[in-house]
Amino acid sequence: MAKQKNTSDYGAKQITVLEGLDPVRKRPGMYIGSTGPEGLHHLIWEVVDNSIDEAMGGHANRIELTLLPGNRASVRDNGRGIPVDPHPQFKVSALELVLTKLHAGGKFGDGGYKVSGGLHGVGVSVVNALSTWLKAEVHRDGEIHVQEYKIGKPQYKVKKTGNTRDRGTIISFEPDASIFTTVEFDWEYIVDHVRKQAYLTKGITMALRDERKADDTKSYVFHFEGGVASYVRHLNHTKEPKHDSVFYVAKDVPEAQVEVALQYTEDFKENVFAFANNITNPEGGSHVMGFRTALTRILNSYARKQGYLKEKDENLSGEDVREGLTAIISVKITDPQFEGQTKAKLGNPEVRGAVETVFGEAFAVWLEEHPRDAEKILEKCLLASRARLAARAARDTVLRKGALEGMTLPGKLADCSSRDPKRSELYIVEGDSAGGSAKQGRDRDFQAILPLRGKILNVERARLDKMLANNEVRSLLIALGTNFGEQFDLTALRYDRIIIMTDADVDGAHIRTLLLTLFYRHFPELIRQGHLYIAQPPLYRIQKGKTVEYAYTDGQKEAILKKLLDVKDEKTKKVQAQPEPEAAVEPVEGEEAVISTVGGAVIQRYKGLGEMNPEQLWETTMDPATRVMLRVTIEDAERADQTFDVLMGSEVEPRKRFIQTHAKAVKNLDI
Repeated sequence: MAKQKNTSDYGAKQITVLEGLDPVRKRPGMYIGSTGPEGLHHLIWEVVDNSIDEAMGGHANRIELTLLPGNRASVRDNGRGIPVDPHPQFKVSALELVLTKLHAGGKFGDGGYKVSGGLHGVGVSVVNALSTWLKAEVHRDGEIHVQEYKIGKPQYKVKKTGNTRDRGTIISFEPDASIFTTVEFDWEYIVDHVRKQAYLTKGITMALRDERKADDTKSYVFHFEGGVASYVRHLNHTKEPKHDSVFYVAKDVPEAQVEVALQYTEDFKENVFAFANNITNPEGGSHVMGFRTALTRILNSYARKQGYLKEKDENLSGEDVREGLTAIISVKITDPQFEGQTKAKLGNPEVRGAVETVFGEAFAVWLEEHPRDAEKILEKCLLASRARLAARAARDTVLRKGALEGMTLPGKLADCSSRDPKRSELYIVEGDSAGGSAKQGRDRDFQAILPLRGKILNVERARLDKMLANNEVRSLLIALGTNFGEQFDLTALRYDRIIIMTDADVDGAHIRTLLLTLFYRHFPELIRQGHLYIAQPPLYRIQKGKTVEYAYTDGQKEAILKKLLDVKDEKTKKVQAQPEPEAAVEPVEGEEAVISTVGGAVIQRYKGLGEMNPEQLWETTMDPATRVMLRVTIEDAERADQTFDVLMGSEVEPRKRFIQTHAKAVKNLDI
């Protein structure tokens, strides 16, 4: 158990109340983001974050998370335990106050926590409000105190149930199935999240158990003395490191606790993950700015000192020194200032200087002490610099003056009439056949069409100069208008919605994956800001008489047939097994169509977008009133990065293992 610390300065008077709990059940999305799987798991994170706050304050060193039968979860720590004495203002136990009042906790006043994370400080009271049952058990000052709740309402006053030598808090709860779309916890998702938190809280032990199935109990225990240095090794385990040693520094300064680790790989891309008080900051912020400034300055200084850069050579750019870099930047501060509700970007200006100083000084010493590693890093940076200079001419040609204002837009682009980006949308379409249908079927006022010929370059394996030499990538880059890399400008985006529209077959899926790789690696901000979509063309056209309906899944096809034919599922399946040979619908000329009939209903299975005539394509896939689209999001940047690296990278073995692992889960594969 954790070393005992004085708890006299952490009592009921440190619990500050801002407002009541009633709004939570009315608008749960405001407090946990959504009522889908992400919101469900955020209940666990709220409880776990409280325990991590105890660990960051030096009061705990072990957290146990257990999934129990009946969709219940339990989180236990060996911290100080939530105070149970009466609150001086509200005259009820501080434990009950924390669990029944929104914004009640030790993070708002003085004397509770110096550093804390959490979602928005709403705390475990939101978990209580959104659970049909919750039990709090506190081991503190040699006594055990317990209280249970139903939908946020206490069932009895806090009561002492025994004595103990342990200390800490145990929160067990059952999410309310009437609130969430699912109440089934995702074990793998939880394992990934908890592993990340263990890396970020050096020295803490985080134990996981899945006891939902008695005959299939699973468990993990995470403990990383190496902190974020271990995290970098984990991120690079499928990559080829450029040097063996991982740089690492951890130091407390008045402005923040700073922890940084980095290692270069043979990759072309940059992977930098930033955290403030264990909260991920996908848009970076002041800590990332400080890190980047110091990295560029120190490497240029070392390169000139050691003669890698001559007097006539220009300095390495920020892009040069970050190619192939994997880094973790973690800061812990008393009063974090985040930009936006999602805490995506850290705004504290003083943190920039703290990170720049701590990292810069330590990295300069490390380069001197590891000359062979420094040499390999500079080789990588200088090669990136030469590639950048080679690409500059190509970039200037692609993005010359006027190119982004429509004067030299690619000839294959069928642009829209509107010049208002907020109204405009760009369809990236596979092939000339589908492109022709899309151009004829679109609304020319606000819909632009860019057909692609064949499969675009896999940018996961290509440097910038090769990427810019690819005609399809270059056409897309000009059409978007944003530029990329350090010159990326979101305000110059010519279309508010960028929609990938490919065939529903293996080739279409491959092209879609190549495009997603391009956007994730070179235009991630377009994804984060919600500009990228995937069109969902139907799989089937079903006609009986004059009635025509479209099905997007096999399940929808079955339901439509049942409705049109007024037969039971069993009969439908039996009839489908013996399709009638005659077809009442002629396939589109030049395209292979798969047509069958069932009980007088004609079913056309679309293999490609080119099989649809313009009117059908508009009606099913392009009309804003009727179309279905998927918005592309990045829920977990680390997992996304690893997935792209495995599927699209140069290493064959990880991809082979991935295919072997997931092969049985593939359904309806068209080859």
